[in-house]
Amino acid sequence: QVQLVESGGGLVQPGGSLRLSCVVSGSIFSINAMGWYRQAPGKERELVAVITSGGSTNYGDSVNDRFTISRDNAKNTVYLQMNRLKSEDTAVYYCKAEIRAIAIIPYRDYWGQGTQVTVSS
Repeated sequence: QVQLVESGGGLVQPGGSLRLSCVVSGSIFSINAMGWYRQAPGKERELVAVITSGGSTNYGDSVNDRFTISRDNAKNTVYLQMNRLKSEDTAVYYCKAEIRAIAIIPYRDYWGQGTQVTVSS
């Protein structure tokens, strides 16, 4: 059983910072790409940032250079450092990881339960 557990969300004022974490646990053979997505009320889920197993990164246009994704492969953890937060960053943030549970099966996507980020004064 594979689990992804996010933490670090909360209420922050505009211009503030938050750091999200997502820990992968359970039966894991290997993890490929890991990423963060978000969904605001009434909107579709969108890519925030993704990082490959080799450390290459890609960001959604809306976060520009304000957010930084990183990972600690030894801890099966991915992070999202969010700076200069804006009200439009308010959303539920989801962690996703491409995981191969055992060697003989393909990678598949696993999602966390989400963590709420609210940016408001």
